[in-house]
Amino acid sequence: MNDFNHDILKQISHRPWPMPDAPWLMTQTWNDLLFAHWPLEAAALRDHVPAGFEIDVFDGHAWLAVVPFHMTNVAPRSLPALPWISAFPELNVRTYVRVNGRPGVYFFSLDASNPIAVGVARAFIHLPYFRATMRVEEKDGWIEYQSSRASGRAQFPGRYRGTGAVESPQPGTLEHFLTERYCLFTVDKARRPYSVDIHHPPWLLQRAEADITVNTMADVAGIRLPSRAPLLHFSKRQDMVAWGIRSETS
Repeated sequence: MNDFNHDILKQISHRPWPMPDAPWLMTQTWNDLLFAHWPLEAAALRDHVPAGFEIDVFDGHAWLAVVPFHMTNVAPRSLPALPWISAFPELNVRTYVRVNGRPGVYFFSLDASNPIAVGVARAFIHLPYFRATMRVEEKDGWIEYQSSRASGRAQFPGRYRGTGAVESPQPGTLEHFLTERYCLFTVDKARRPYSVDIHHPPWLLQRAEADITVNTMADVAGIRLPSRAPLLHFSKRQDMVAWGIRSETS
């Protein structure tokens, strides 16, 4: 806690567009992330993504990710991180879109164990957060992860770990397409589009292995995953800052 690396604000040469002129508003540190990705036909996601959002594809495929991790240093700018508010697990289900020409992330769901974070994100950022009972523990080199949504059957028990060398994905590769994203897109109740810009250093990724006991995270969003094994990557840590929400209406 309180070990946020502010030097990331000097690492900007990799960004696809300049950082916003407005002051950033929040810090977060993402820890022990698993990226579990499945390729899908874009048509399989079309009814689940807002009509004005173009589904981004790589080699003709859309991609859906289930991303478990845990956060620290979650705090507004100039305020300290607090142990009972600023550190908690989170699990995302996401795909990749373009809005007004910019590539970004679209979330089908975000599960978190912190009720304050869930309420704030739903009310002010229009993100589909859900309260869940979650537990994360590192044991014998594995990240053991348990998540069960309070309001439904979305569950993700399993374990994962990084394997192999730590590398930054290169532009033009699938790994770069899947991870190097610098904004998220969402819509409000009236289906009006919004975005939130973020900044972080280039990702440092490892290949990963995972034993996933149950994964119903996409099912509850109405999306059927293919039976094939997912593409797995692990990242130990990523520090980031986020700006305020802004309208994408032209």
